[in-house]
Amino acid sequence: MNLTHLDENQRPKMVDVSDKNSTTRVAVASGIIEMSKEAFQAIVSEKTKKGPVLQTAVIAAIMGAKKTSELIPMCHPLNLSGINCDVNELAELPGFKLIVTAKLTGQTGVEMEALTGTTIGLLTIYDMVKAIDKGMIIRNIQLETKSGGKSGDYKR
Repeated sequence: MNLTHLDENQRPKMVDVSDKNSTTRVAVASGIIEMSKEAFQAIVSEKTKKGPVLQTAVIAAIMGAKKTSELIPMCHPLNLSGINCDVNELAELPGFKLIVTAKLTGQTGVEMEALTGTTIGLLTIYDMVKAIDKGMIIRNIQLETKSGGKSGDYKR
């Protein structure tokens, strides 16, 4: 199996996508942050010292998706046409599930943007409530679906 990010001399390279067709590409990623009941209640009741946690996490997720190529060395800078972020309360954990959808019409996919946005959003939640609970667990960051491109569709 040849790795696309290595050239014939086994040196790292960014893949040339100039010959690929532009198609609409969408990727959805998700992740979970589990926390204490105290931290969960502080977020839900918006009684944290650092401000509105979930709204800030959504903004951070969007920013993270937009900055993916600056963080992941072989990612192409992309002209994203849309980024959406949803947060679901998981009172039974307690915690939250963050879901990021990234979209564009272009020559390469947006899986890394959706995954990076998810990760940055969850890290923002951790940062904003770590004074209440340093034992939070971020887990299950995963690609849920992708569509478009040569490799076709994927659904977990």
